[in-house]
Amino acid sequence: MAGPTIPDPLRTASPLFLREPEIRKGIELLYFGYSHLTRSVDDALAAQGLGRAHHRALYFIARQPGLTVSELLALLAITKQSLGRVLGDLTERGLVEMRPGDRDRRQRLLRLTAEGSALETALFDQLRERLSAAYASAGQGAVGGFWAVLEGLIPDEERARIAMLGR
Repeated sequence: MAGPTIPDPLRTASPLFLREPEIRKGIELLYFGYSHLTRSVDDALAAQGLGRAHHRALYFIARQPGLTVSELLALLAITKQSLGRVLGDLTERGLVEMRPGDRDRRQRLLRLTAEGSALETALFDQLRERLSAAYASAGQGAVGGFWAVLEGLIPDEERARIAMLGR
């Protein structure tokens, strides 16, 4: 039988968790965790001649087929020019299709093609594997707290838009 575990000072927060050292540690963990998560798909993207901006667009179009260009622009919070370049690349490669809206023909609705869906699924599978392992390591009780902290970083006015993903 294993003896009592000794708390790891790197894994336990001070009861005064809003002090500068804890905030800095949180910022660093958020940065490095996200960096390593996104790097895990960089090779697969590079093999397609794509980058992270392309991946973000593929991901959100997959989450909400029929998403308008303006909705994607708001989700990604990038310039129209940047999004135009990304969508141009993705449509030229046959990964995304754009069609006019049903009610408003000026709208451009986005969907993944079969090839785009296959690529997004493969990328998601790699991310799911990494994130699932991290969740399992942290334990079930940590997942809700992690989500609550991340949600707390999102401004109230943007939460409804994010909650609509995948519905």
